[in-house]
Amino acid sequence: MGRTPDTLLPPWLMRACLLLAAWLLAACASLPEVSYLRDRSLTPKREPTVVAAGGVLSGGRTQAVLDGLQARAGPTDILARHVAAEEAISGRPLVAGNKVVLLDDGPETMRAMMDAVRAAKRHVNLETYIIEADEVGEKLAALLIEKRRAGVAVNLIYDSVGSLDTPPEYFERLRAAGVRVLEFNPVNPARARRGWTINQRDHRKILVVDGRVAFTGGVNISRVYGKSSFLKSRRSEPPPKDANDAAWRDTHMQIEGPVVAEFQRMFLDTWRRQSGGELPDDGFFPPLKAEGRALVRAIGSTPDDGEYSVYKTYISALASADRNAYITTAYFVPDRQVVQAMVDAARRGVDVRIIFPSFTDVGMLLYAGRSYYDELLAAGIRVYERKAAMLHAKTAVVDGVWSTIGSTNLDMRSFLHNDEVNAVVLDTAFAARMEELFRRDLQDSVEITADEWARRGLGHRLREWTVRLLEYWL
Repeated sequence: MGRTPDTLLPPWLMRACLLLAAWLLAACASLPEVSYLRDRSLTPKREPTVVAAGGVLSGGRTQAVLDGLQARAGPTDILARHVAAEEAISGRPLVAGNKVVLLDDGPETMRAMMDAVRAAKRHVNLETYIIEADEVGEKLAALLIEKRRAGVAVNLIYDSVGSLDTPPEYFERLRAAGVRVLEFNPVNPARARRGWTINQRDHRKILVVDGRVAFTGGVNISRVYGKSSFLKSRRSEPPPKDANDAAWRDTHMQIEGPVVAEFQRMFLDTWRRQSGGELPDDGFFPPLKAEGRALVRAIGSTPDDGEYSVYKTYISALASADRNAYITTAYFVPDRQVVQAMVDAARRGVDVRIIFPSFTDVGMLLYAGRSYYDELLAAGIRVYERKAAMLHAKTAVVDGVWSTIGSTNLDMRSFLHNDEVNAVVLDTAFAARMEELFRRDLQDSVEITADEWARRGLGHRLREWTVRLLEYWL
């Protein structure tokens, strides 16, 4: 198989060149000062805006929705505090009447997504950072081609850097079958459609089928999601030399209800911003009815809008925490305000626990995250490392009320340079499932204590210190 001009260099050398280009081209942008989000005296200044299938709810109907959630959340003002925090963030409205299904592993996620595509009648819109030409990618390609031949419109956005190792022939075969394929910010500047912005990447994972069911989370299209990460724990075994040989532990979600339209809008907005041409009106926004009870906010973050919505959401949720905050993160290279929000929560008595990976596909990022352990442990935050599987999930659950799943890592790249997507769910039943999943991950994790961490070797400390100097560009 011959290489095209886009792949004349070996993948490892191409990635090194791209990293250097990003380093040279990236202006040292900074995140906004958001101390106002950490104000614990925050109370709702007005009735929250809640949208349902029939449009914006009236005051009485909004209160009825909130009262129903409050009854399940307990007699405290915890729910009101989190609703107020969400209202303090600019972005999409809270949307009522949604059914949210937690997908807690790769094989389960891939089955659910394939089943939804297989059932498509009108259109399939897929946006992903990585799509590989392996057994999982080939199975999906065959299904997309089959649906296109059956008359279903299929539109695909993939990131040029994330899918750098995928042969061009893979996408050419999809195009030849009638699938509309759009490459996000091409590596090759000659193919750029709106200026060469190599440092801005599309890290989102969105699938919308027929405008009625949406999927989002951390799962890419790759063979690493072909085997379960919850097999019998072998925590004592050393990690594989190549993280891609391990099962990947990730989290995704399936959503039905009125908020699906928000994910559809995000996909179409990315298509337009990338000058993908006009998509035929295939009825992208069908009438949607209530499917469940969850309040959901769909949050799209992009450097183009300067809103930093996911960043603000994490900080405000931590500031609003009263009882507990359980976080799972694949890559941890935060700014000072995120760390401070975690430390502040722990110091006022919130049970803050974070699960990190014990090995990763990007070694520098592993040491970048570990460079924060001293400060986290000193504040009373409990730190764990997930064994056996490669941890790639990006989730949080706070106070048994507020949950988020998405593509956003707790790192500067996600906050400043990437297009990302998260869903925030206000629902106690869903939060209970998230807490159960967190406890399940704890069973396959090892806790890092302050005494143990203080005994680590000089070599580890030097790696942490060195990587910390480069964290803006990681």
